[in-house]
Amino acid sequence: MNHQLIVTVSREFASGGREIAKILAERLGIEYYDRNLLDVIAAEKLGDVEKLRKFDEVPRIFLKRTVRGMTSSPEENVAQIQFDYITKLADSGKSFVIVGRCADEVLSEYPGLVKIFVLADEESKIDRICESREVNRDEAAGIMRRHDRHRKLYHNYYCSLGWGDSRGYDICINSSRLGIEKTADFLEQYIRERIIK
Repeated sequence: MNHQLIVTVSREFASGGREIAKILAERLGIEYYDRNLLDVIAAEKLGDVEKLRKFDEVPRIFLKRTVRGMTSSPEENVAQIQFDYITKLADSGKSFVIVGRCADEVLSEYPGLVKIFVLADEESKIDRICESREVNRDEAAGIMRRHDRHRKLYHNYYCSLGWGDSRGYDICINSSRLGIEKTADFLEQYIRERIIK
């Protein structure tokens, strides 16, 4: 690859977005970041990753105090640490795939950016949750709704366009239609046609 490529993947819970992102990173031969971003940041800054992880992609709390640009909200501080770090990665010229972390908006000014949103049919998401978490369908539906509500609140707090709003992405795709592997095939072809010439 002769130029920078950044692929951001936002996703509904249990849509397979994380798996698709990993497949794309591997096929494109570039780095992959999701929750592991906090491990990288903690290792560089000698921080306690478990303390950071409690506030990773968590909607902000309502009571906070801001003084001279510093906030008392740990959720906002962890979000800002991640935003700064992914901006630093992008500024370095590195190519990478990143899941979540409002990267679609944080990195919107970079020319090699491809923004993807992965959704799926409710039934297929519930099936995936039942299988991976060994819960019944009602429990799975509750888990799905809770996770998606948190993602939406988090994204909408930091971003100008709403979570899942097609205007904020280059492509929105339902992974239930083709399955994980073939959805990754389709997205890989799209990225190669658009960015990698």
